[in-house]
Amino acid sequence: MNKQLIEALINKEEKMIEIRRYLHQHPELSFQEEKTAQYIADFYKNKDVQIETNIGARGIKVTIDSEKPGKTLAIRADFDALPIDEATGLPFASQNKGVMHACGHDAHTAYMLVLAETLAEMKDNFTGKVIVIHQSAEEVPPGGAKGMIEAGVLEGVDNVLGVHVMSTMETGKIYYRPGFVQTGRAFFKLTVNGKGGHGSSPHMANDAIVAGSTFVTAVQTVVSRRLNPFETGVVTIGSFDGKGQFNVIKDSVVIEGDVRGLTDATKQTIEKEIKRITAGLETMFGVTCDLKYNDDYPALYNDPTFTQYVADTLTKTDLGFGVEMCEAQPPSEDFAYYAKERPSAFIYTGAMPEDGEVYPHHHPKFNISEKSLLISAKAVGTVVLDYLKGEQ
Repeated sequence: MNKQLIEALINKEEKMIEIRRYLHQHPELSFQEEKTAQYIADFYKNKDVQIETNIGARGIKVTIDSEKPGKTLAIRADFDALPIDEATGLPFASQNKGVMHACGHDAHTAYMLVLAETLAEMKDNFTGKVIVIHQSAEEVPPGGAKGMIEAGVLEGVDNVLGVHVMSTMETGKIYYRPGFVQTGRAFFKLTVNGKGGHGSSPHMANDAIVAGSTFVTAVQTVVSRRLNPFETGVVTIGSFDGKGQFNVIKDSVVIEGDVRGLTDATKQTIEKEIKRITAGLETMFGVTCDLKYNDDYPALYNDPTFTQYVADTLTKTDLGFGVEMCEAQPPSEDFAYYAKERPSAFIYTGAMPEDGEVYPHHHPKFNISEKSLLISAKAVGTVVLDYLKGEQ
């Protein structure tokens, strides 16, 4: 059965590439993916599947039902793009100025569409159900996963499997890691209000820039002095808006920052310390502070048992690629919401371009090896068929 699947996918590789390039040319931002969602829905017309659209935001749920009793496995692919001007020079570069598929979601959608089509053609050969989750808005909080879950996309689902293509990982390999595998994320906006005045008379003012600068310095101690050295956490100040006249003392500044933690407990510690430092700032400088702290994506936890099952299934099957354990990844991913609801595995497909320089995700010159599409389809398809072969 798996041999039949692999042969079909190999024969459809060019179709995957064609779809990926079309989507790459027509990217849409998170929560604005109207045409992309329609393209996905149109693809499934006249296919032996059940389609539900507008799940959550613009999410699409596709059910492939063998009509035989068995387990239910959900497989997920996201389809939003980023607000980036593409600079790859590719012949199929983005035609939407200021919008680019700079994270590989075009590849995720392309391989998933063709894999789902093939699984639908083979559904008489397995038991149970496959739920295909085409998710919008992965890049922007609150993300598309949360809304789809609240709308019931995981009802009846036993496990969830997701894949991300990685331009920084070697093409020809699948990577996995049990346990915490990607950081959770939060962001904050702090307004420090002092009292403006003339630069010649600082005693008659209360300098918000001095107070804000102290905050920037103090939060750097959260990771170095409040976290266990074996914990992973990051606090980044990305914006300090204090521009004014050279001889005028600012009455307020606005500071924005990003927080990452490899566990939810680490994130909670960082949040507590940032709030404590903010309160101390008011006491130390006599300023008032308005802190808006937004805790969005949780840390992504790969269920050890299910993740090892996925790795073992791929290792024991000759698919023409390697399977390796990798380190945890610093970015955040809203697949974490699925993993909080069901035992899940999020794995990675190496997609390092064979020619030219390697650029990271979210870079204007980001690109992938298109060999990663077939590898992703083979990997996910193999797990689906093994999972639904009728044995517990």
